[in-house]
Amino acid sequence: MKKVLFMAAMAAFLVACNEGGNNTAGNRERDSLRNVIDQKDNEINDLMGTFNEIQQGFDLINEAEGRVNMMREGAENNSSAENIRENMEFIQQTLEENKRKIEELQSKLKSSSINSSKLKEAINSLTQQLNEKNAELENLRAQLAEKDVQIEELSGTVNTLKDENAQVKQQKEQTEEIAKNQDAQLNTAWYVFGTSKELKQEGILSKGEVLQGNYNKNYFTKIDIRKVNVIPLESKSATLLTTHPAGSYTLLKDSKGEYTLRITDAAKFWSVSKYLVVKVK
Repeated sequence: MKKVLFMAAMAAFLVACNEGGNNTAGNRERDSLRNVIDQKDNEINDLMGTFNEIQQGFDLINEAEGRVNMMREGAENNSSAENIRENMEFIQQTLEENKRKIEELQSKLKSSSINSSKLKEAINSLTQQLNEKNAELENLRAQLAEKDVQIEELSGTVNTLKDENAQVKQQKEQTEEIAKNQDAQLNTAWYVFGTSKELKQEGILSKGEVLQGNYNKNYFTKIDIRKVNVIPLESKSATLLTTHPAGSYTLLKDSKGEYTLRITDAAKFWSVSKYLVVKVK
């Protein structure tokens, strides 16, 4: 079920990306969004691959637990006891491997361009499943101890897993904080408006074209695109020099005849560029 939810989250995220590409106008916008979509496709495939490996690990753990439970009644038999030890070691090693892969999955999502609460929830679910399996392992050890099954060679590693549970919790909190900061960064944009002369002086405009590359952010106004959707331009003439999809904004005059930019679809408006440059007179 968790795997289905994860795949559904991936599919919904990819559809949203494709819909953004279909609504853009012009070859440059389409090419830019296609590159973004291709990048997200690769990132999603990579995340899915790691997720499937983790889920397969949990499936193998379930099978091993089933074998141990079947052999418990005959644990006094040397052969059964040895098989129990081997399966317990396998469960332990697979839990450790799944823990490493969950950390890898968290790292991949952190460094990717994907910002999806559903994916974060799916990873949190894997972490919860890992903690539950660790608890089941301890419970199984207690049941085996009642039958005097000697598996002392596992005790050191199990104690380590207890300590690592606390670390997993701490890492989860750190991951959530990082995700929060990343979310703020992904929703940050910059805008500037000025005359042609002013924009040229700041190295933003040359021969009527907005220069590509790093802008002087100190000259721009930083905004949260979730909160700011109206920008007074204080001019009776206004022209957008950066690319923003048609239908995502309007330019309207106020009572003084001065233009105000109103962003009607923030996600679409900022999909091509997080920088807005407007030439005024």
